[in-house]
Amino acid sequence: MMEKAGYVHNDEKATKHFQLIIIGGGPIGLACALEAQKANINYVVLEKGTIVNSLFNYPRNMTFFSSSEKLELDNVPFVSIHNKPNRTEALEYYRRIADAAKINIKLFEKVVSINKSDENQFDVVLDKSNYTSDHIIIATGFYDLPYKLNVPGEDLPKVKHYYDDPHLYAFQKVLVVGAMNSAVDAALETRRKGAEVTMVIRNSEIGPRVKYWVRPDIENRIKEGAIKAYFNSTILKIDEKFVEIQTPDGIVRLENDWVLAMTGYQPNIDFLKNCGIELSADEFLKPFYDEGTYETNVRGLFVAGVVCGGMDTHSYFIENSREHAKVIITSIKGNLNM
Repeated sequence: MMEKAGYVHNDEKATKHFQLIIIGGGPIGLACALEAQKANINYVVLEKGTIVNSLFNYPRNMTFFSSSEKLELDNVPFVSIHNKPNRTEALEYYRRIADAAKINIKLFEKVVSINKSDENQFDVVLDKSNYTSDHIIIATGFYDLPYKLNVPGEDLPKVKHYYDDPHLYAFQKVLVVGAMNSAVDAALETRRKGAEVTMVIRNSEIGPRVKYWVRPDIENRIKEGAIKAYFNSTILKIDEKFVEIQTPDGIVRLENDWVLAMTGYQPNIDFLKNCGIELSADEFLKPFYDEGTYETNVRGLFVAGVVCGGMDTHSYFIENSREHAKVIITSIKGNLNM
C-alpha cells in the first residue's frame, strides 16, 4: 500500500523492522519492490520526494530515448501514443504500477544515515522515522544532485539547474549552459516560445549523445542564427542583468534574464561512502559490488540501477538495469533461507 510521509506519533520517531528496505522510489526501486512482493519478503520503499521523483523533475515536454516496451516493469504493458513515450505518460505508467501492486512506499521521507549494528542488522535513520532492516537496496539514481558551475552569481534566483516549462521564459533573454539532451531541449523549446536563446558550450560541438531526431534541429537553428552558440566557452560571472562568458575571442558580456545550467547530474557519492561502500580509485568512483548479486562490500547492502556506475551515469538506464531487481531479490531470498 502507498503511505503518506509522517510515520511519527506523539512527536517521537517510531521504529519498525523490515526484512528489506529499498531506498529510492524510482522505476528500479519499484522493480525491486515488485520482486520482493512475489518473494513474500517484508519490505518498504523509502523515497525522499514523490513517486518516481527523478522523472517528475524531468522537463514537462521531455521524450524518452527508449521505446515504451523497454521501460516496462514486471511485463505490464506500457501503452503510449508514440513509440517513444513522454514524461507525462511515464509518470502515469509508474504511478499505476505502484497503485495496482499496492507497493508499500513511504513518500517524502529522506534517509539521513544507514549504520550496521552489532546485531548484524541495519539501523536506518530518516528525517521523520527510524527503521531497522536485515537487507538494504540502494536504488537512488543520480538526478537529484546537479553539477554546479562554481561561478559568482550561481545562487541568484535567475539560475536554474532544472528546466521545467518553456512558457516561463517567453520573450526573455535565456542563456543555456551545456550541449547534451537537456540543454538542447531547453534551447529549442524556449526559442519556440519566443525566448532569445544563447548557448554556452564547453566543447567544440553539440554532445554526441543528443537524440538523433533532435540533433538536426539544433544544428540548423544554430547555423541559421536563430540560436546563438558560443563553443569552447565557459561562464565567468552571473549578474542580475548580465552574464560574462569566456570565449576563444575573449570575454563577452551578454544582457540576460535567465540562466539554465543544464550541466548534468551526479549520484550522491558521499551517501554511498557514509554507508561504508568501497568505491573505485578512478574518476568514476564506482561502488564495489559482486557482479553476480549486486551485493556491496557491506554484507546485506545492495546497489541497483544507475547508481551502480558511480559517476559514469551513462552506463545504466531503466532498460538495462530492470533485471537487477530479480538478481538481488534471489540473493536476498537465499540469505533469508526462503
